[in-house]
Amino acid sequence: QVQLVESGGGLVQAGGSLRLSCVASGSIFASNVMGWYRQAPGKQRELVATITSGERTNYAASVKGRFTISRDNAKNTVYLQMNSLKPEDTAVYYCRTKHDLLSWYDYWGQGTQVTVSS
Repeated sequence: QVQLVESGGGLVQAGGSLRLSCVASGSIFASNVMGWYRQAPGKQRELVATITSGERTNYAASVKGRFTISRDNAKNTVYLQMNSLKPEDTAVYYCRTKHDLLSWYDYWGQGTQVTVSS
């Protein structure tokens, strides 16, 4: 089992910044992919950004150039630096870790609320 704990959410004005953190603990496999997803009220959960253990990144088009995902493998932590925030970024942000070859290795955090006021 792997536990993921997110932190760093909150209320910020449009144009502001927030940094989310997600710490993984438990039976962590190497070569995992870590990522951030978000779900706004009434909408489906969507991918925000992912990063492989080799630090290859992927971003949703809506956040590219504003958000930066990074990870510290020694600390089993993934970060999401969010700049130039917009009201449409308001959502619950979830951390996820998965393994490309092991389908059962797929864990989610409990989520952290990000609210951007206009």
